[in-house]
Amino acid sequence: MPEPERPAYDPLQPGPHEVIAPTGQGGAMDLALEEAESLEPGGGNPAGAGPAGPTEKARSLWSDAWHQLRRNPVFIVSTLLILFLVVIAIWPQLIASGDPLKCDLSKSQQGSAPGHPFGYDTQGCDVYTRTVYGARASITVGVCATLGAALLGSALGGLAGFFGGWGDALLSRVADIFFGIPVVLGGLVFLSVVTSTTVWPVVGFIVLLGWPQLARIARGSVITAKQNDYVQAARALGAGNGRMLLRHVAPNAVAPVIVVATIALGTYIALEATLSFLGVGLRPPTVSWGIDISNAASQIRNAPHMLLYPAGALSITVLAFIMLGDAVRDALDPKLR
Repeated sequence: MPEPERPAYDPLQPGPHEVIAPTGQGGAMDLALEEAESLEPGGGNPAGAGPAGPTEKARSLWSDAWHQLRRNPVFIVSTLLILFLVVIAIWPQLIASGDPLKCDLSKSQQGSAPGHPFGYDTQGCDVYTRTVYGARASITVGVCATLGAALLGSALGGLAGFFGGWGDALLSRVADIFFGIPVVLGGLVFLSVVTSTTVWPVVGFIVLLGWPQLARIARGSVITAKQNDYVQAARALGAGNGRMLLRHVAPNAVAPVIVVATIALGTYIALEATLSFLGVGLRPPTVSWGIDISNAASQIRNAPHMLLYPAGALSITVLAFIMLGDAVRDALDPKLR
C-alpha cells in the first residue's frame, strides 16, 4: 500500500501539533501544543504540582471595605464596645438589678459599698445603676438624631446635587443659615421653652441643626458620581432620572454620608450630655449622664466618684463611635489605605 503523500511544509502555517505563540515583542514562535498549554494562564501544571487554584474574583467597594474592616483591630474593638452599650441600653437589668430612681438620703455621697461599687450620689441614689441606665437615653438620642439627620440631609442634598438649578442654590443658602447658628446657644433658646421630659425634643433639635452638614456631603458626592461614565451611558440608553438616581448614583455616593454620620453619632451623644448639663436637654426623672454630671459638678471635691463614672461612660461611648467612624472612613476611601 503506498504511503500517503504529506503536504508541503509551509513555515508560515503551524503543523497539526504546533501552535504559534506570541513573543510579546511583536513576533511569534513555534511551540509544541503541550508547551503552549503550559504557558496559558491557569493551564498546564508542572509535574508533581497540585491543581491550579481558582482565579480570585474582583471585589466590589463594599466587599473590599468589609475585607479591610475585618482585619482592623480598631474596628473590632469599637464594634464590640458599641454592641455592649446597645445591649445594656436595651436591657440594663442584665447587669444592674437596682432601681435608678430609688434613693436613700441617709447614704448621700457615700463611697463604694458591697453591691454598690460606684457609691451613692447626693440624693443617695446608686451611681452604678444610674450609670448603666443612663446609656439608654444617650444611645437613643444619638441613634435617632443620626438617622433623622442622615435621611433628611441625604434626601435634600442628593436631589439638589443631581438636579442642580435653583433648588441647589436655595438649599445651599438655607444650609448656610443653619451653619451660622451656634449649636449650644440655639439649644438654650429652642429647648428652654420645651417642657417635655422625653428625648424627642432633643432629637428634633439635633436633627434641625445636623442635617445641613450631611446635606452638603451628600450633594458633593452626588455631583461627583453623576459625572461618571456609567451614568452618562445610562442616560444615553434612555434611563429616567429616578432610575439613574436610585440605581446608579445613590449606591456610589452614599459612602461619604455613612462615614460622616457614624462620626457625628458620637458628637450628638456629647451634645445631648452638654445640653442636659446646662439644664435644657433631658430633664428628671429621665436618667442621663449629662444630668448626673451636672449634679456632681458642685461636689467634685467632696465626692469625685459621682462625676468620675458617668463622665467616664460618656467619654468611652463617644470615643467608640468616633473610632468606628475613622475605621469605616479608612476602609471606604482607597486613598487612605
